[in-house]
Amino acid sequence: MNTSERFAVILPAAGRSTRFGDPQRKKIFAELDGRAVWLRALDPFLNREDVTRIVVAIHADDRELFERRFGPNVAFHGIKVIVGGAERSDSIAAALAEIGEECGYVAIHDGARPCLTTELVDAVFAAAKQHGAALPAVPLADTIKRVGPDRKTIETVPRAGLYGAQTPQVFRRDLILRAYQERAKLGEAAGVTDDATLVESLGHPCHVVEGSPMNLKITTEADLRLALTILQSLPKPEIHPPAHPFGDDHRDWGDLPKRSAEELFG
Repeated sequence: MNTSERFAVILPAAGRSTRFGDPQRKKIFAELDGRAVWLRALDPFLNREDVTRIVVAIHADDRELFERRFGPNVAFHGIKVIVGGAERSDSIAAALAEIGEECGYVAIHDGARPCLTTELVDAVFAAAKQHGAALPAVPLADTIKRVGPDRKTIETVPRAGLYGAQTPQVFRRDLILRAYQERAKLGEAAGVTDDATLVESLGHPCHVVEGSPMNLKITTEADLRLALTILQSLPKPEIHPPAHPFGDDHRDWGDLPKRSAEELFG
């Protein structure tokens, strides 16, 4: 497989989960049908031949817990774990530094979106190859109200042409690198929650693929319960033996060498 057909995946998972409602745990570590949310979010990428690099950005406070609970998963799947930054965009920038020219495209997927399907990944990857930048999004169905700080309505916003952006957002590697190199000049240095915004600021539009309401982002405990219902309704993914992380015939990650624990955990 040549470089132009290879994808790297970045999973930002360094947030503090302040809205999750449980100060003792973070949403990415919550169990969802037997697996942590962040692992569920990665599932559609793990057995793809075109994905040859995965980087997960975690909070510095979570490093010990992450190594203890998920070390075997990280080693088995060849996942690179790094410490993220103060803002989401800082975490993405740090992860991009770990991706070399062996990958022609970079997919960025929220660590709190565990109901992503293989079919949606296929569609967004194909659109990125054709257009250079692509993301899933769903048209807004509810009436949109602009509300003031006093919680009183100011206006009704016409919803025609409005879409709710989802992830994975996928870009040519050179395009997303340039977007992040120029983010300070574009006034987007802090607080960026959508990577497509940076790419659009370069004058490059992003192609929209039809997303799915089931591709929800977990923010609250109620979202976690809804995600469980969604997962149980989806077709079960094909499992390739061995199912445990210490099997001899682990997947072949292209031409990349096996990495030590020190390399995998930065």
